[in-house]
Amino acid sequence: MTSALPIAALPKVLLHDHLDGGLRTETIVELAAEIGHELPTTDPEELRRWFFEAADSGTLVRYLETFDHTIAVMQTREGLARVAREAVVDLAADGVVYAEQRWAPEQHLTRGLSLQDAVDAVQEGLDQGVAEAAAAGNTIRVGQLITAMRHADRWEEIVELALANRDRGVSGFDIAGAEDGFPPSRFPQAWRTLNDASFPATIHAGEAAGVDSISEAVHVGQASRIGHGARIVEDITDLDSDNPVFGRVAHWVRDNQIPLELCPSSNLQTGIAGTVAEHPISRLRDLDFAVTVNTDNRLMSATSMTREMTLLVDEAGWTLDDLRDATLAAAWSAFIHHDERHALGEQILAGYAAVAGE
Repeated sequence: MTSALPIAALPKVLLHDHLDGGLRTETIVELAAEIGHELPTTDPEELRRWFFEAADSGTLVRYLETFDHTIAVMQTREGLARVAREAVVDLAADGVVYAEQRWAPEQHLTRGLSLQDAVDAVQEGLDQGVAEAAAAGNTIRVGQLITAMRHADRWEEIVELALANRDRGVSGFDIAGAEDGFPPSRFPQAWRTLNDASFPATIHAGEAAGVDSISEAVHVGQASRIGHGARIVEDITDLDSDNPVFGRVAHWVRDNQIPLELCPSSNLQTGIAGTVAEHPISRLRDLDFAVTVNTDNRLMSATSMTREMTLLVDEAGWTLDDLRDATLAAAWSAFIHHDERHALGEQILAGYAAVAGE
């Protein structure tokens, strides 16, 4: 079944999308040849299938291997700038009007770049992508989310990097990587520094680990948003009844409308649910959590925002109003200022009205 709704034409807001998880396979093949990096195959279509099958295999080793290949071709200024530029063009062509691209500069230094060099290269590419999209008739705004890897000990250094670039395209901070065993409390000073500087953070939580991880993200990390957060349902008993019972963390997240950056296709690959229809996103929507729809890693999940929304309509019964509300929730959760959020929300409403013929 294919949705009858004109989803491709809808304006979209994307808060959770990894730069190193959204490369074009043609670009991977070309850049790998330039640096002598060996790939599973040099046929772009076969490589596209390999990435999806490896990510969908259910084995963490194979899933992580996919990033070995994307990160390998993102070690030069030219490679980073190209990947960033193409990501923006691809997102804009999919109807995304606002996006935040998250990535970890510390993973891109093997060929001599400094942390600042890497940030500059990505910003150059993002700016080029915005201009290229505009030339094609597509309007998009994109910010960087600077990420620190959980298992490394560079959190405070990466916080300072993000703050140094806050007026040069960097919108916020994130931690990613092995969630279980590497909680925000490992480096409490990092969060104090961010809060003292009035700089927003989103923290991966509630994906590989459960409610305790979400609790630390919002209480220790004081996260403005939760990356994934699907396992918040573990703090709700009788979830499918008319009278679900909320735990303290679930109450806190809902009461404060802390946005959940849910990624349906990716979450299926990591075992959150078996089908999109069973994914917690719909129940969390019904319970008035601040639900947003995201792609996570477009290459590994063979997905796009249009595809994610289409799956929700076709398999979980979402309506145009549901898509609009989730998009507005994302707009109001963007790491931009209040007046800019308001303008983005108006843009979303106007776009939906145009599609609906109102």
